[in-house]
This record gives sequence, C-alpha cells and structure tokens, in this order.
Amino acid sequence: MASSPLTPAQLRGSVLALDPDRIVETIELLRRRIEERFPGSGLGRVSATLLDIGERTKERLDWVERPNVWLRTATGLAAFLLVLGALTAAWALIQAIRAHGADDPLALVQAIESGVQEMVFLAIALAFLLTLESRLKRKRALGFLRELRAVAHLVDMHQLTKDPHRMTVSAPDTASSPRRELSPLETGRYLDYCSEMVSLTAKLAALYAQRFDDAVILQAVDEVEDLATGIAGKTWQKITMLDERARRSLE
Repeated sequence: MASSPLTPAQLRGSVLALDPDRIVETIELLRRRIEERFPGSGLGRVSATLLDIGERTKERLDWVERPNVWLRTATGLAAFLLVLGALTAAWALIQAIRAHGADDPLALVQAIESGVQEMVFLAIALAFLLTLESRLKRKRALGFLRELRAVAHLVDMHQLTKDPHRMTVSAPDTASSPRRELSPLETGRYLDYCSEMVSLTAKLAALYAQRFDDAVILQAVDEVEDLATGIAGKTWQKITMLDERARRSLE
C-alpha cells in the first residue's frame, strides 16, 4: 500500500527537507568561485544578488508562516459580531413570522427576503475575513517567487551569447557579433556556473513549496523550477558541445 505524501509540517522535520542555511552556503561558495575565475563579471553580480535573496529567504519564510496575531484577533472579533448579527437577523425573522403569520403573506415574504439577504451578506463578509490572512501571505510569497524568476532570466541572458558552435566553425565576425573573450575551458566553466546558479534559484523557490500547502504558491514554484530546468538544459547542451569538441581535438 502506497504511503501518503508528507505534509509541509512533516516535511520540515524530515531528513528529506531542504535546509535554507545549506543552500545559502552553497550560493556563497558559488559566488566566490565565479569571482575568483571571472572577477568583476556580470555573472558574479547576479550571484551576489542571488546570495542576498537567499540570506533573506529564511526570514521571509518565517514571516509568511508566522500567524498574524492582530489580524487573527480582529478576524475572530469580526466573526463573532457577524455571527451575532446573523442570530439577530434570524430572531427578527422569527418574530416577523409570529407577528404576521398567514394574515399578511406579503409582509411575511418581505421579512423572509430581508433576513435571507442579511445572512448572505454576513456569510460573504465572514468568508472574506477568514481568508484575508492567507491571501495577504500568498501575495507576499508570490512577490518573492517573482524575484527568483527574474534572477533565472538574468542567468539565461548571461549564457545566451556563450556559443560553443562559434569555437568550432571559423567565420568572420560582424560589427554586432558578441566578443569572444573566453577560451573553451573558460566558456565551459562559465556555462557550468550558470547551470549551478539556476539550480540553486530553483532550490530557493522549492523552500516555499516545502513550507506552504497552497495551490497557487505550488504552481508558482513549479513555474520557477520549469524555467530553471529549461535554462539548465540549454546550458548543458552547450557544455556537451564543448566536451565533444575537446574529445575530437584529442583524437
């Protein structure tokens, strides 16, 4: 019999959980590696941005997960008042039925319609208040995930012009051709760093899925992971081309 999937609360305490601190340590190591090999490069600045996001991610996760005591207290008080209002409306409806009975059907129908409308409006208001905290936190988490998506696109822009094919085919450059300043070895390392960076970006996004069982957040996390997977796939195709070129040169 298949076991049921772990809930976010169970996953946090399991050995399968991603550790935000370890992810940040890996990003910091990657940033140093990039800076040591490509000092002052744009990719190094992107890695510093990702490191800053990673260092703030744990605090952000704690904020999103932490109960909003003031909002919950206000919601509870409002819910009490709404329920009290519903009971008052129901009591008024009962009194109208007792007062008019079958003698005045029109007044009875009007009283029933008024009571039902009030209870419907109260129920809608109560549902709004009960979901307010989760919607506010979802909006905040989606903003954080959009930030990670932007980082992934920045990495994609940096790997875009690193074309191994130009190293295997002799062709004159045009005035708008990207400058070929990196050797095949350096290009391979550059692309490898890009692949690692988008993978770590996806890991930071996965922390939100690990913490929150929310369909909208899970979908946003999946989108970031799909984007990172696509970029990593393109990057590794280029790395494979470089490896094939190196293998042919040894033959």
